[in-house]
Amino acid sequence: MAAPGAFLRRVAREWTRHARGIHDMRESVTPDSSQKRTLLQFLSSYFHDIEVLREYLLRMEIHKMHWKNRPVSSIQEKYGPSIAGALFVLKQGGSVKFRDKEWIRPDGRGRFSSEFLGFQGVPVEAVDASGCAINYQGLDHLLPLKELRSLWLRRCPNVDDWCLGRLHPLAGSLQELSLAGCPRISERGLACLHHLQNLRRLDISDLPAVSHPGLTQILVEEMLPHCEVLGADWAQGLTLRREEQPRDTGSPVSA
Repeated sequence: MAAPGAFLRRVAREWTRHARGIHDMRESVTPDSSQKRTLLQFLSSYFHDIEVLREYLLRMEIHKMHWKNRPVSSIQEKYGPSIAGALFVLKQGGSVKFRDKEWIRPDGRGRFSSEFLGFQGVPVEAVDASGCAINYQGLDHLLPLKELRSLWLRRCPNVDDWCLGRLHPLAGSLQELSLAGCPRISERGLACLHHLQNLRRLDISDLPAVSHPGLTQILVEEMLPHCEVLGADWAQGLTLRREEQPRDTGSPVSA
């Protein structure tokens, strides 16, 4: 079988000709006509093994993620780490705030003003990368932000335990960190946050990979005694529900 990329290109060309031919037909086509075919039905006639298509699409998605997180040293050399970090976050769809400046956010089409390119020498103090595809490699754009005070990584699908182990260069400035809803963060990654002793607010709510949220929150609070930890109820998983508690049978105690 030919390489998936070349094969998909050939199928795409044939599908285009097929769709154009249907469009050029002057006779009416009923909705249930056999001539009206979806793209999935068209591909299924060529891909007898659907797993090949799924693997190809998965590789394309991984390649796209690595491309979006690639290092761009030329930007940092020209504008400095603050501008480079802000540009990376904005291209990911996130928001940034420079000191004494308003928040910069992309619009619905992902476009944003280039005015911040003139903020050389002004540090970035807050980053909201919630829902972005930032991964372990992409953190290279944020770690040089030595005056970063607030970092939101809510619902980031690629932020994992290894990412948390890399945050220690921000220990001198970081005061607020949100990891809420990150599906790949577990107790092991949260233990790496002991370096961030300047944290004053930490959100670890809704972490599906954490097996004992209540106990984990207690341990994190002990690890970071000056930090307000948001997450599960401290008693979650530690007390029995009323219906699970042993009932008093009323039997007399023998002497």
